Amino acid sequence: MAVSIACPAFAHGSERGFVMLLPTGYYRTGGALAVTASFVTLAILPAAWAKALMRAELTCARLPRIPRNAASLFSFLLFAILIAAGLFATPDPLENLLPLTVWTVLWVGFTLLQAFFGNLWPWLNPWTGLLAVLRSMTGSHLARTALVTLPKTAGYLPASLMFLLIAWYELVSLAPDNPPELAVAAAIYFLFNLVAIIVFGQGEWMRRGEALSVFFHFVGRVAPFSGRRRQGRRWLVLTWPGRRSVTGRPLSVSATLFVLLTLATVSFDGFSKTFTWLGLIGVNPLEFPGRSAVMTVNTFGLLAAFAALAFVFYLTVYLGNRAAAEARPAALAASAGLFVVSIIPISIAFHAAHYLTVLLVNGQYFAAAISDPFSLGWNLFGTAHLHPTTSFLTNLERVSILWTVQTVIVVAGHIAGIMLAHMVAIEHFGTTKRAVCSQLLLAAGMVIYTVFGLWLLSTPVAG
Repeated sequence: MAVSIACPAFAHGSERGFVMLLPTGYYRTGGALAVTASFVTLAILPAAWAKALMRAELTCARLPRIPRNAASLFSFLLFAILIAAGLFATPDPLENLLPLTVWTVLWVGFTLLQAFFGNLWPWLNPWTGLLAVLRSMTGSHLARTALVTLPKTAGYLPASLMFLLIAWYELVSLAPDNPPELAVAAAIYFLFNLVAIIVFGQGEWMRRGEALSVFFHFVGRVAPFSGRRRQGRRWLVLTWPGRRSVTGRPLSVSATLFVLLTLATVSFDGFSKTFTWLGLIGVNPLEFPGRSAVMTVNTFGLLAAFAALAFVFYLTVYLGNRAAAEARPAALAASAGLFVVSIIPISIAFHAAHYLTVLLVNGQYFAAAISDPFSLGWNLFGTAHLHPTTSFLTNLERVSILWTVQTVIVVAGHIAGIMLAHMVAIEHFGTTKRAVCSQLLLAAGMVIYTVFGLWLLSTPVAG
């Protein structure tokens, strides 16, 4: 996530200036044609071939046995160190380990790791290990049994509200990267969820209450690599991305809305900085007044982005059902719950492309800060004197390479979404003809979103 400080902003502006010199219109056209071609190719592919492709898998390696409680307890200890660093180390967000870890390592880097290797968060969340220690100390079944049952009617609403709050804090609030404020916010988030886990039970709250657990779970569902247990051992297996989602049950309405929320937030993050958005809300982008001046309108903009995306998605699914002669009253919710998994690769692609420069630049600052977490002059890993560089963002040739990589990421994400939607449609409707009819508008929407995503990466921005 972008850090609000002069140097990265300058580098980002330089990069965007070079991108505007490139023939971005050809890139957008090519991306749209590539996504369209993938849909046409799948439309003429026999259903039996698609199903055979979905069943294919390759066993790669045996996975080591890593105790979940021990890994989680280690994560909790690291979390405590990060909170201390946020409170007592340097207030510079590019030298303080807490904002660099939260917004760069966890939110960007770890999310991309999940997208390839499945859900690793159950081993790395900071609650599981701590609760295991508390249970052993008290001899109780703390958090294993709920004190209060979380209503089924609540669905994923707690996680959605929490995720929306995280997004608002990062995208709209005044200083999301201010170390002391972030330390307080992170501590409150940890304690709130710890209490909720004890009250509602660890399994149920982590499944549909805690935002990061839910988010990483959905990201991991489309990972090409995953763990499989065979004969008492775990193996790393390569499968078609999202295979579990194709044959699984449809997501509930609340879970569907959660997935759409993840795409809406990252899309609004990019759009809210564009000259187009600032012009719409009456702000001169060349004299950007700062976050405080646009805080209220950006709050409503974030909510409007989610509402618009949800409306368009459900409309395309409804019209697709009509085209496929699916007339059952409950079909809309079920079809939306099935097809929304095709949104996950797109959300991941937006996430990766949008935050790629943040990862490349702030990742260097993280490498330096990790050797001196409390700004005491330490050099624990020999990287404290590393001098981060943004020179690759001020060179036309390198920026061209970076832009090409971002384009490939966005297009690949949409192609993966198209393919996953087709596999779901084949499984759901049975025949290629009905599957294609059901996807026409959804595929058109993905083509448009491809162009929109590439436009976001190339249009002028402020801040």
